[in-house]
Amino acid sequence: MAIVRYLVDDVDAALPFYAALGFTETERWGPPFVMLAREQLTLWLSGPGTSASRALADGSQPRPGGWNRLVIEVEDLAATMQALRATGARFRSEPIQGPGGQQVLAEDPSGNPVELFEARGDF
Repeated sequence: MAIVRYLVDDVDAALPFYAALGFTETERWGPPFVMLAREQLTLWLSGPGTSASRALADGSQPRPGGWNRLVIEVEDLAATMQALRATGARFRSEPIQGPGGQQVLAEDPSGNPVELFEARGDF
């Protein structure tokens, strides 16, 4: 099992996005923290007020966004994008074709990137 933690601006606002990707809520520790699961992945969403969002000793403030990302393999990229658009999700580009298939970067409500990847059918 793997665990990934994402900082989010609002846990409740992020839940529909991750539900559209097949995540289910497994634990909730008050408004600022939820654990979600999808297959062998546990995703921790940490909102304002959690220990992960506190300023560090040098004054830097952890925040959502960036380019490091979680990759979700999907069977139908177009259908997954449609489901996410229904939640208000934004995409950083249109799908990009690569040697292994196609991918697109979606942003959760806090701007965290989630790569959606559909493998080529001939593998």
